[in-house]
Amino acid sequence: MTQRPAGDDGASPTRHRALLSAIITLIVAVSACIYVGVSAGDGSGGDSPAESHARHNAADPVSAGTWVGAWSAAPVGGEPGTEPAGMAGRSVRNVVHTSAAGTSARITLSNLYGQSPLTVTHASIALAAGHGSSAAAAGTMRRLTFGGATSVTVPAGQQILSDAVRLQVPQGADVLVTTYAPAESGPVTFHPYARQISYLADGDRVENPSGTPYTQRTSVWRYLTALDVLSHDANGTVVAFGDSITDGSTSSESANRRWPDAFSQRLRAAVAAGRPGVPRYSVVNAGISGNQILVSRAGRPAENQSGLTRFARDVLDRPNVKVVIVDLGINDTLHDADADAILTGLRALVRQAHAHGIKVVGATLTPIGGYPRYTGARETVRERVNAVIRSGTVYDAVVDFDKALRDPYAPRRYAAEYDSGDHLHPSDRGYRKMGDTVDLADLTGAVPARL
Repeated sequence: MTQRPAGDDGASPTRHRALLSAIITLIVAVSACIYVGVSAGDGSGGDSPAESHARHNAADPVSAGTWVGAWSAAPVGGEPGTEPAGMAGRSVRNVVHTSAAGTSARITLSNLYGQSPLTVTHASIALAAGHGSSAAAAGTMRRLTFGGATSVTVPAGQQILSDAVRLQVPQGADVLVTTYAPAESGPVTFHPYARQISYLADGDRVENPSGTPYTQRTSVWRYLTALDVLSHDANGTVVAFGDSITDGSTSSESANRRWPDAFSQRLRAAVAAGRPGVPRYSVVNAGISGNQILVSRAGRPAENQSGLTRFARDVLDRPNVKVVIVDLGINDTLHDADADAILTGLRALVRQAHAHGIKVVGATLTPIGGYPRYTGARETVRERVNAVIRSGTVYDAVVDFDKALRDPYAPRRYAAEYDSGDHLHPSDRGYRKMGDTVDLADLTGAVPARL
């Protein structure tokens, strides 16, 4: 439990909560202003980058449909060892897996953690020739442009959205997004726990459909933070917003067995089966391992930005977001935040979502019994947070991941079949159980004015 600091005059809990709420409101406001400033150079004006480019770029294909997120990965920090060279002189071929089909595609590249401008002289997108392949399927290689140009410079701290390109992207496909940067521009903005093998090649091999030059395998995603598709099959996006449990840090590599993957597969199957009332939504993953609601790590900009800081970037600015599923709070608990602070932070996220017409489904905090940092005090906080979440006073709807995964005979621990072995993260089977636990009916319905 949090100790009273020296000099505490014994002020009332109500007064403390009011002060905490004011501080969090200030953090949210400042974070939103910072993000707007960071994004100002991407040509978006007052709109999100996605919407502005979709409307104003004459090179975009003209077609009916809805822009939705097909894949995403939140930028986490600057990749160690890439200062100052970055990926200069190398082709980076990221492999990503789609949750929605589309007739056109566009990507977002981020230089959030770069200390100098990132100049990409060549970029492409293609369907992978097969699972685990760095080769492109025949006839699918497309050159990407940015404002009609094949080369683009992304200033340090900013991001850029590509023009849309015609490409039939299937649901559940592996897509290759390749970039080439000739000059030093480190450190590289990356997502470290991809749980997906991607590839590197020397020289500009961006439009080479063969996998032969791509001799180096890598377990991280670099620069690429989003893939959107113009879809006739999906009309909205669900964002899974969380920590390592959402990031899928213990799931099988290159197998797409994170819980958002399992949930996406189940949602698609329900739509395909004609189940009434099931919305046609894509699902994207905005999990960051080690993420907390309240605290960012060090750095300018801060690495592993807090949930409150990054919510606008990773949720609100995704295309056509209808629902966000929030699974955050375990890391705050393990860093000794108290229950009221965690709940105040979660409610601040809900207010941000509601202000944009987005429904919020929230998860209970999963078991930590047996984890080396488990203590009775931290368990008390976890149980207190879960009790309030279950009361219905935090979120619009609740998904009880704790109840789904815990051992019924030892409820502070995972059931053995759902435990990855570290007593903190689920196994593949546990992730599948999580995906099966989200009630599809909770994805629909009006957003309340306030809880």
